[in-house]
Amino acid sequence: MKTLFDQTQISGMKLKNRFIRSATYDGAADKEGHVTEKLLHVYETLAKGGVGTIITGLTNVTDVEKLVPGQMGIYNDSFIDEYQKLTDLVHQHDTNIIVQLVCNGAQNSSTADGLLWGPSAVADLVLGTVPKEMTKDDIYIMQDAFANGAIRAKKAGFDGIQIHVAHGYLLSRFLTPYYNRRTDEYGGSMENRVRAVLETYRRIRAVVGVEFPVLVKINCDDFMEQGMTYEECKYVCNMLEKAGVSALEISGGLASSRPNEGTIRKITPESESYFKQYAAEIAEEIDIPVLLVGGNRDFDKLTEIIIQTKIEYISFCRPFIREPGLINRWISGDKTPATCISCTKCFGKEIKCIFND
Repeated sequence: MKTLFDQTQISGMKLKNRFIRSATYDGAADKEGHVTEKLLHVYETLAKGGVGTIITGLTNVTDVEKLVPGQMGIYNDSFIDEYQKLTDLVHQHDTNIIVQLVCNGAQNSSTADGLLWGPSAVADLVLGTVPKEMTKDDIYIMQDAFANGAIRAKKAGFDGIQIHVAHGYLLSRFLTPYYNRRTDEYGGSMENRVRAVLETYRRIRAVVGVEFPVLVKINCDDFMEQGMTYEECKYVCNMLEKAGVSALEISGGLASSRPNEGTIRKITPESESYFKQYAAEIAEEIDIPVLLVGGNRDFDKLTEIIIQTKIEYISFCRPFIREPGLINRWISGDKTPATCISCTKCFGKEIKCIFND
């Protein structure tokens, strides 16, 4: 019978338990995206807390667009040595670290000074930012940037990479009909809309090799008018499995989703693990590991999910902001739920829990 403390493996990466720190914007990098002492402290604290694998905050692969303040970057070789320091620090605590690679696109801050890319020149429904419609050459440049970021990540000692294809960031928007109104081979049908994602993955896989873990984070549903639907998501997940992706993290929504149907939700004990039905069904249809993120709080309920479904891993975001040592607490025998109350007041210029002051 499966337990949350099982030792498992994704591609060539061994995991000491089934707990994952999902990618979380930390706001701790400098203005150019470089590592700071504050950022090192964030990740060392997480590694000491017992989680088996950490996925970094979104890390931009290109300097064509300006970073969100505090966002990590990996857009040139100057990042390799400093990320080696980060990965060495995390590995000292027998914890894996995966870097999440991203292009922001129109999801970028409206105050960011720089080019914004998009599949089409459609204004962001929340920020109002209007991206430049990408030419095919732009798409190839983006794909090269992801591949080069992956090479740097592997050289820096990261245990794997995750491609961010969720929450309205650039690759995610290729999947969303509202934001992708192209009439070429990158728009229209679902087969066309997933093309940029699959090509990006294949470029990455070609440079990191077949054994290196390459994960994808994807929305189960955009939860908005003219968004990607759950049925379309399942099609994409099957395509990603066939392409050779190592594992899928199932999330959902974006900033323009219907109220309390987006990525970050206020929850009650009855509405915890709010993407579990979608993730469980996807796990039945594919033969690669599925990670469940979103509203995971209760140890006993999460144990039931692991036993009763084919979901393999449990990811956390907000609980680790309040309680980075949560997994050690559960290991010690105190199985009371995470103390995070899902108020979402932790997100701002500085990411911290208001109850930890």
